Amino acid sequence: MPLMELIEGKLSAPATAALRNEPVQARSTARLTALLDAAAAAVQELGYERLTTAMVAERAGASIGTVYRYFPDRIAVLQALASRNLERVLGGIGEAYADPSNSTWREAVTAGFDVYVEAFRSEPGFGSLRGGDVIDLRPAVSPATVNSQIAAVMVQALAERFDTDASEATLFAFEIAVEVMDAVVARAFARDAHGESAFLDSARELFLSNLAARLG
Repeated sequence: MPLMELIEGKLSAPATAALRNEPVQARSTARLTALLDAAAAAVQELGYERLTTAMVAERAGASIGTVYRYFPDRIAVLQALASRNLERVLGGIGEAYADPSNSTWREAVTAGFDVYVEAFRSEPGFGSLRGGDVIDLRPAVSPATVNSQIAAVMVQALAERFDTDASEATLFAFEIAVEVMDAVVARAFARDAHGESAFLDSARELFLSNLAARLG
């Protein structure tokens, strides 16, 4: 299965799921991108808890009506931004896994880890919001957490490229590894915009060791 089809099939909340109106023209797509970019900048500066629709409109140079044309409320803005984060990160991880220069699963996984770390550095608001699991919605949007979706994409992509094990036990091991990685990487960036190297090194080591127990 082509990687992007795999990714899209695993995502329970694509970026347009929270939209009132899906853009169909280039101008509308650009407007939506500007709104999400404005939201990301606000989240980067203030945290996702303080985001408001008025803030998004002001930073995007748009009317509040334009925001509500696409989003019913601030939570929908955050969900769309989180989904965009997830799509970008999974796309980067997929490219790393498919890169011929990464000739072993360890090299591919390490490159994918670096993609995740780089998202904290270069994607505004990513460190605070990430894939959206931090938003405590009740009832949950999906029975699967974002990290479990990431783990599922990783397992299947590695199995297709390197013929590694893709059993339920391996999927569970990947989910645990992703949860640990996410927590430790987030800690690395909690007070350092570049990421504290000791925490990042430990996160990488823990991630690989957890997976090696299943993949060898």
